[in-house]
Order: sequence, then structure tokens, then C-alpha cells
Amino acid sequence: MKNFFLILVSLMMILMFTTNILAQDNSKDKIIIKRYLVERSFPDGLEIPVNTEGSQICLNVVSTNAEDNVSWVHSYVTKDKKKTFCIYDAPSPEAIRKAADKNGLPVDNISEVSVLDPYFYK
Repeated sequence: MKNFFLILVSLMMILMFTTNILAQDNSKDKIIIKRYLVERSFPDGLEIPVNTEGSQICLNVVSTNAEDNVSWVHSYVTKDKKKTFCIYDAPSPEAIRKAADKNGLPVDNISEVSVLDPYFYK
């Protein structure tokens, strides 16, 4: 469990430094980034080893995503590992689909979302 936590922290740090989640200046144009929920199905289950191999798999996804200004924020995995709900920052659903295709990942549905924090109301 300790190794898993270290891998997650490492991935978050790399994500913060390798992508710009607010905007990127391309000459005069700014890329507007929005937040999305991406649903994926894995009929045989998603298996990512909790070791250096698993870490490298995740880092490769992060790197490939960055090519399309897509940032993987985090994911929720069902107990049976057959479905994931992933939070992404990206310029569009099309950019997410393009990055997913490059990474060999399925996409069932993409929904634009915003944060609802219950502590905001206190």
C-alpha cells in the first residue's frame, strides 16, 4: 500500500509539471481547458500492477495525453475493476478521445462536469 501511495504521489507531481491545465499560448490563440468525467468499460477487468511497471504504464499515459493538452486528474475504479470513472482536464471531448485512442483505452461516455463541494456552503 505504501508503494501504491508513492506511485500516486509521483504521478500527481509529474502531471502538475508536464501539463498546463489553465491555458496554453499558441501565438494569439488560447486553449481553454474544461473538466470532464470519462467513463470506460474493461470487460476483462483493468489490471495495472502496483510496482514500477504499473508506474511506467501510468506515466506513459500521462505523457501521451500531454501531446493533446489532456491531463488525467484521477480515476475511480469499481470493485470488480470492469469500469472506471476518470476525471480529465482537456480542451474538448475530441481531444480526450484522440488521446485515449493513442493510449489504446476505451471511451464509453464523456460528460463535461464542474466541482460541487459540500464544504463550500458552510
